[in-house]
Amino acid sequence: MSPETLFDGPSALIVVGGTVLTTVLRCGLGDSATALRALRGLARRRFDAGLLKAELAVHVQEMQQDGVIRTEPHHSGDPEFDEATGALIGTRSAASLHAAHIAHKRRRAEQNMRAVRTLGQAADLSPVLGLAGTLVSLSQLPSGGGEGGSFTAAISMAVLTTLYGLLLGNMVFAPLARMVARRAGDEEKARQEVLDWLEQQVAVALPRHGDLLPSAPPSVAKRR
Repeated sequence: MSPETLFDGPSALIVVGGTVLTTVLRCGLGDSATALRALRGLARRRFDAGLLKAELAVHVQEMQQDGVIRTEPHHSGDPEFDEATGALIGTRSAASLHAAHIAHKRRRAEQNMRAVRTLGQAADLSPVLGLAGTLVSLSQLPSGGGEGGSFTAAISMAVLTTLYGLLLGNMVFAPLARMVARRAGDEEKARQEVLDWLEQQVAVALPRHGDLLPSAPPSVAKRR
């Protein structure tokens, strides 16, 4: 079997174009755009916890030497940790560090969920569009048998649309959905690692709770 026999333009257009159009109509433009951004993110370099630690090391050293109060905000290139360290400096509390991390984590989780859901919808719809293409192909069968070439072409198109639908759903969209989910999970673990390291490093630079309270008034001497 030659590879040329496995390619048919009209069949591919029905299945691929139909799957994309149906997915956009079902999930909406917003979720579809989110899925595209997630797919582009797969081509970018993975989140590197070691590299970010190295970038933050100088900033952490300043906090340890000068204290949080006298430290200026630092730009590491990562929006989440720039905001988190800025909140840490502004409030002088590790709670603000965690609050900024949780806010970003929730936004990322929502975006990743929308992307995975959209790609999952495309994986489910691909075989359906393959079946639709098969029905369209069978409807083109010549009545009364007709010429052998027309009959063979219609049957070939029917088989190929079914094949395209199965391959597109199970070998393209479903694996892409899993890749996006795995990449998101790996990034969250790496970011949590950086957060734990950062909190441990700056703990000595944060003022203790007791230091922020006013000193107790001297005790009154008891009268004899």
